[in-house]
This record gives sequence, structure tokens and C-alpha cells, in this order.
Amino acid sequence: MMRNVALLALASVALSACATKGYVRTQVETGIAAERSAREAGDAELNGKVTTLGTEVSGVKSEVAALKTDIEALRRDLVMLRDEFGARITAMENGMKFAFPVTFAFNEATVRDEDRALLDRFAQVVGKHYSGTVVTVEGHADPAGSRAYNKALSQKRADAVAAYLTTAGLTTVELRPVGMGEDRQVVKGAERDAPGAQTNRRVVFIVESAANGRVISSIQP
Repeated sequence: MMRNVALLALASVALSACATKGYVRTQVETGIAAERSAREAGDAELNGKVTTLGTEVSGVKSEVAALKTDIEALRRDLVMLRDEFGARITAMENGMKFAFPVTFAFNEATVRDEDRALLDRFAQVVGKHYSGTVVTVEGHADPAGSRAYNKALSQKRADAVAAYLTTAGLTTVELRPVGMGEDRQVVKGAERDAPGAQTNRRVVFIVESAANGRVISSIQP
């Protein structure tokens, strides 16, 4: 009888040991499976990030290439304005200044026929490269007449040129015609038919920072 009890006890211990080993094995296998799943998920996430980064890098490279192309096109157009139309282009803190030989007859505010080709080309270049900017059209006058009269005349000149640019298709910028009067003379005191007087009767263009916050290029030809 005692022998049977002992055998039963040993069998119970053996079964208990087997059950414990099986439990441990199951737990280990479960842990390994969970670790493998976590590692695979981590690898998948990392691969996804690498793929996304590669796409972003490719996008940046494309943008840089496009920017280089735009800059070269802008440079060519600025050189053309300088060489073909006598433009003097100056970089400013917040924009570009274009001074052309666009002038007026004494006491006139009508755009001259000989200046139309220049204004047409200027409208094309600004519309292409500076869309969304603010373009100030400064009108000027020689010192003949009163300051008040010259102020009004210079405003008419600026208005006339702005209207012409709009007719020429420059509708993607904000044009601001401003009469400067006789304050900024190229040839001091030159008026009417005096040498240099016609250069005092001119317009100057300032392509300024955009109303939408765009920073324009200060590239020089």
C-alpha cells in the first residue's frame, strides 16, 4: 500500500514537472514570437521611413533642379533687357530696380511708339519671373513749371505706363503708379529742350517684395 502511494506521489511530481516545463516552453515560445513580431514591425516602420526620406530627397533634388533652371532663364532675360533695351538693373534690399530709357516729350504723358517694344518685353519678363509681386511704376518730371504741376504730370506718366503694361498682358502683379514729381532729376536743372532734360521725364520700375510674402531674387545679369 505504501509503495503504491509512493509511486503515485512520484508520478504526480513527474507530471507536475512536465506541466511546468511545458508552461515555460510555451511562455518562451510566446515571448520569442512577440519579439519577432515587434522586430518585424520595427523593420517595416524603418523601411517605410527610409522610403519616405528617399522620396523627400528626390523631391528636393527636383525642386533644386527646377530652381536652377528658373534662375538661368531669369539671368538670360535680364541680360537681354540690359543688352537689347539698355536697362540698368540694380538689386535693392527688398527687390529689383529697373531703369529704362522710357521717356516723355515735354509736357506730355503719352507712351511713345518707340518705347512700346521695350515695355512689351518688360511685361513678359516680369509676368514670367515675378508673378505675384508688387511693381511700383515711378513717374518723373523735369523742373519746368511748378512743383505741384510736375507732381501731377509725373503721376499721369506713371498711370499711362501702368495702363500700357496691363494692356500688354501684365496682370499677374500689383502695379502701383506713383508720381515722384521733379525730386529725382538725372540731370540737375535740365528742362524743356536742354541737354539731359528728357532723361528727367522718365519712368522707373521697382519690383518689390510680394504682397503674399514671396522673396524675389536679387540675381544680376
